Amino acid sequence: MARSWERQVRKNSAQLNKQRKKEGKPSIYSTGGPSADIYKGRNYVLPITMVALAAVYFLLGMLGQEGTAGNSGMTWIIMAMYVFLGLMIFLRRPFLRVEKNAVSTIKFNRDRRLTADNIAKIKLAKGSVVIEPKGKGGNWVFTRLINRYDTDAIGERLERFAQTHNIPLEK
Repeated sequence: MARSWERQVRKNSAQLNKQRKKEGKPSIYSTGGPSADIYKGRNYVLPITMVALAAVYFLLGMLGQEGTAGNSGMTWIIMAMYVFLGLMIFLRRPFLRVEKNAVSTIKFNRDRRLTADNIAKIKLAKGSVVIEPKGKGGNWVFTRLINRYDTDAIGERLERFAQTHNIPLEK
């Protein structure tokens, strides 16, 4: 089945199940069958950097305004925006979704998806997982140190994924 067809079936069955639930009837079947495995991380490095930049900007703004009344309101606004940006980056958790025949993640604020036939190799190491795509594009790197992923669980799931789709796996 095409992906668009699968999405339409899931959408329609979800609407029907919601309607049947309101009527007190059991659902017709589960929506989407076996769901994707999602592994979430947590980004600490960039938010800490943003808050540190806010502190540096605040200090430089206060030192530059020693003798004058100056722009202290603008300094506070810019500092608050840096802190807000750091908070937003912290709250938006990075993830790796392993589906039936594809993997997806968020990169540069866009959802990126690699199907099994577009994956050249998967490398597993202690504390990191690297997915190498065929052709253009950089490697997808998921580490325990930077983004706090559970690389052991991801590695086990990607081993099964690689065996299913005959993708070379390097340990």
